[in-house]
Amino acid sequence: MDKDLESIQQARTLLAQAQAAQARATDMTQEEIDRIVHSMAQAAMRESGRLAQMASDETGYGKVEDKLTKNMFAARDVYESIKDKKTAGIISRDDKKKVWEIAEPVGIVAGIIPSTNPTSTVIFKALIAVKARNAIVFSPHPAAANCTKEAAEVVKRAAEQAGAPEGLISCLAIPSVAGANELMTHALTDLILATGGSDMVRAAYSSGKPAYGVGPGNVPVYIHSSAQIRQAVADIIRSKTFDYGTICASEQALVVERSIRRKFKSELESQGAYFLDDYEKKRVGSIILSGGRLNPRIVGQSPQKLAEMAGIAIPDDCKVLVAEEENIGKEYPFSLEKLSPILAFYTADDWQEAMDISRRLLKMGGLGHTFGIHSEDPQIVEKVALSQETFRIVVNSGTTFGGIGATTEIMPSMTLGCGTLGNNITSDNITVDHLMNIKRVAYGVRKLEMETPSANYQQPVSVGTQQQASVSRDEIIDIVKAVMQELKL
Repeated sequence: MDKDLESIQQARTLLAQAQAAQARATDMTQEEIDRIVHSMAQAAMRESGRLAQMASDETGYGKVEDKLTKNMFAARDVYESIKDKKTAGIISRDDKKKVWEIAEPVGIVAGIIPSTNPTSTVIFKALIAVKARNAIVFSPHPAAANCTKEAAEVVKRAAEQAGAPEGLISCLAIPSVAGANELMTHALTDLILATGGSDMVRAAYSSGKPAYGVGPGNVPVYIHSSAQIRQAVADIIRSKTFDYGTICASEQALVVERSIRRKFKSELESQGAYFLDDYEKKRVGSIILSGGRLNPRIVGQSPQKLAEMAGIAIPDDCKVLVAEEENIGKEYPFSLEKLSPILAFYTADDWQEAMDISRRLLKMGGLGHTFGIHSEDPQIVEKVALSQETFRIVVNSGTTFGGIGATTEIMPSMTLGCGTLGNNITSDNITVDHLMNIKRVAYGVRKLEMETPSANYQQPVSVGTQQQASVSRDEIIDIVKAVMQELKL
């Protein structure tokens, strides 16, 4: 059978199975659902190392140890953030206002999985979907098909062992664009949870189905003169090099105040950053894009691999490549999202100029996503937060970890909404709350007072209306008499 046809048929089959399973899940109690989700999280934690190795081997992206950390974050931190949430039956009862809230599942979720974070995204999406009593069918990226399917199998097996109906979690074994489109547009699909490239997210929003997608994360980071320089550099290096930059919340450009530029640059170099000279900058810049888009060959690669591709020599202990830049635009690739250990370095005279540079960077692909600032001045933090066009402002932490909620107290998530600025329906970190419908029971508690016109009230007559005000016979006679008297007839 043609691969696309086979993928389409498999999507239909899995959706039919998901429909039957989800109907059974709807009737499950909170205790039953919680037992299933706990089993899934435990299994994901046990298998995190193996899944990390599979993802690294199959995609060639990132580092095994960092993929392990991502898997554990999804299995442990995400689970801890949702485990006590009520998602079945009456979840809220306000006796004073006489309003109840009842949780209802959205139904069947189509989970679109990227190649950059495949196994951790499966774990995350499976947990939040099943917690809300939904079924989920995954569509893998072809470059991560095997590890995605195995991650889905791990949580599926654990869920069914804990009492979940068969078919509640499934994954396309034959990934294709045609299969993904069928999954997203099929009548049985109720909602799309899309993480991936801009084309796939755009397809999700164009499917005619409710969809949560994400935008690109061209994250600028402002280094204010009050920053703790050594700690700021350590945070940035750790964040930017994590899994070789595959998380979309990772730093893409540093905007440093001129007064601390020299000291900050020196600290970057002492902690493993390598500043490119003009020739090296041109060589590395030539490999960032391919066909006007991000070159997939550089995604999640080590600095040494990137240097080899660019034909330059760098130290063996180099952790990140840095290019000093003044310009912003598509013709300046360092100003764009790079998803690899490459940073742009801008200099600003003050915080106003830094904000201008940052806004221009965000408009190149990053509006609504994440912004970072390192500062010990609360007033500057407030001014920056009020002025920036992103929905996550990460302060004194690596944006990779702060944006997903690993080092901050925002909701742990692997899918970060960018709001209307990024053409998304939400600016939230996606979690179980986004995969539930809420039914509200509301008692009448007061009577609606009907307004009565005052004695002097006159009914307005619309301009151009053909309807005329009602006039009595006696009023007409009085008008005629008055006119005749005036004319002396």
